[in-house]
Amino acid sequence: MKTVLMLVVIAAFVFGCNSTPEKEIKMEVNQEIKKKADEFVSFKLTSDLSVLTEKEKQMLPILLEAAKLMEEIYWEEAFGNKEELFANEMDEYTNKFVKLNYGPWERLNNNEPFLDGFKAKPAGANFYSANITKEEFEAWDDKNKTSQYTLIRKGEDGKLKSIPYHVAFGKQVKQAADLLIKAAVLAEDAGLKNYLEKRAQALLTDEYYESDVAWMEMKNNNIEFIIGPIENYEDQLFGYKAAHESFLLIKDKEWSEKLVKYAVFLPGLQKALPCEQKYKDETPGGDSDMNVYDAIYYAGDCNAGSKTIAINLPNDEVVRETKGSRKLQLKNSMQAKFDKILIPISELLIAEDQQKHVKFESFFENTMFHEVAHGLGLGNTVDKSSTVREALKDAYTSIEEGKADILGLWCVYQLNEMGEMGEKEMMDNFVTFMAGLFRSVRFGAASAHGKSNMMRFYYFEETGAFTRDETTGTYRVDYEKMKQAMFGLSDRILKIQGDGDYTAASSWIEESGFIREALQIDLDRIGVAGIPRDIIFEQGAEVLGL
Repeated sequence: MKTVLMLVVIAAFVFGCNSTPEKEIKMEVNQEIKKKADEFVSFKLTSDLSVLTEKEKQMLPILLEAAKLMEEIYWEEAFGNKEELFANEMDEYTNKFVKLNYGPWERLNNNEPFLDGFKAKPAGANFYSANITKEEFEAWDDKNKTSQYTLIRKGEDGKLKSIPYHVAFGKQVKQAADLLIKAAVLAEDAGLKNYLEKRAQALLTDEYYESDVAWMEMKNNNIEFIIGPIENYEDQLFGYKAAHESFLLIKDKEWSEKLVKYAVFLPGLQKALPCEQKYKDETPGGDSDMNVYDAIYYAGDCNAGSKTIAINLPNDEVVRETKGSRKLQLKNSMQAKFDKILIPISELLIAEDQQKHVKFESFFENTMFHEVAHGLGLGNTVDKSSTVREALKDAYTSIEEGKADILGLWCVYQLNEMGEMGEKEMMDNFVTFMAGLFRSVRFGAASAHGKSNMMRFYYFEETGAFTRDETTGTYRVDYEKMKQAMFGLSDRILKIQGDGDYTAASSWIEESGFIREALQIDLDRIGVAGIPRDIIFEQGAEVLGL
């Protein structure tokens, strides 16, 4: 009996020592991915909801649910079945980084895979079957293949087929449409009600024109809700397919009132563009407006990798030509990036005596007029053979973002010359623009914005718009040369777009759309200094106190 008892005690001791309480079992942390995940500083998306009526407050949870459905669709477009991805064991930092990138490819590092077992990201994401070649696609005779709102799949018979979004994502768009109708019932603003109803119908049909017009005609709404397939950045194979996303915003009336006067200058800015007349021979819609918002929710494409801080929509060239566009500045997100990222970068890389020129007002203006500039130039090529988007194909988004950046700076300059910017020192905008370039360049060259940042940086370098002090490792802006570079770069881009010159666009991207070694050394210094790469959001009903 004693022997048996002793064996039991020994066994209990041995197995007890080798057992670990479940709460102590932790996966080994991937330190490299932890470091990357920690480069994104957390920021809570909140706003003063007291400015809303009771019915508007009741709308928010409904719209949040609709936005989350865009998350589901975007995962399918960007990656595929996310449940299969998350079935793999991963530590908390890897989980966070996968969610931030919407897949196993690092968006701010040329889409390099960071999980074992994954190859390079398909250029066409999941909009196209992986085994479809460019040649095969181009030879295929199908009227819907270049639609922004179709998935392209290869069947078992080897034939290609176009699947409309409203069919491919039927379950999610039906749920989202129902939620929009439910929110529309609560809407007290007639414009918002009309938009929500028309947008619900658009999700079910992939016909977005009427809802885009309704969105343009909203003027007095406190809540702003953008939903659906919007931007083409995710499709890096052809640039045809639009990815789903959603923004939920609250209008900042005080800041918005400051911007009202600038909308009327759009036709005049078009006429004054620094290029030949034929490259500005269109009249932008005169119904454009600009407003400022607090963002309270990002979903899908706009939440992937680096975070959007301003919006210019709609993208439909017909709507833009007849109705103009709306420019939405996301002030709380913008302020977060300025305080947490741009100021520390300028203290590291901008000449000490020029750091005083880095100002939030200039950052806000440069960003705001970036969106204005999307509406300038030509929507169709000079010979009217196609839209600029169609002519430049996969090079379009990089050239278009480059245009918006440099023409946005030019807009500030031009309005300042006209005496419309108050007491302004243009050097503030030039230096802030340069500091902002280092912030944006850190996003890498995988995205359209990233490539345009590289191209602009090297253009400035070649024209002497800035110099680098080898002793201090800081950059100094030359006012006159920066001004001339601004004119020259604007003219070059407007000409490429107007001519629909795909060869010039693609060769320029190939030549300059990447980070060279000398610049990478300075970007590494930013990382070593512990300056965040971008922001990541704490968002949703709980954060808002709903």
